[in-house]
Amino acid sequence: MPTIKPFANDADSIGIGGLTIENGVDKIAVYGNIDLTRDKAGLVLARELKVLVDGVIKALEADKGLPDQIELPKKPDEVQNPFG
Repeated sequence: MPTIKPFANDADSIGIGGLTIENGVDKIAVYGNIDLTRDKAGLVLARELKVLVDGVIKALEADKGLPDQIELPKKPDEVQNPFG
């Protein structure tokens, strides 16, 4: 079962079904899509997601200095492609 230590670094990345989960010290990014089907394969994926979310919740609850909200860096402006 793939796993990460939430908020431990800016390097880890795992996949669960069609989702990509990227670790970060300030945020966990989750993107993609996943179908949780009503079968054994869907159950496996649902359990993997639960382990991930439970780990994130545990890490957040353990941080006694957790701020109300953090300021994330703004995404850079999109620039025109000079090659086309």
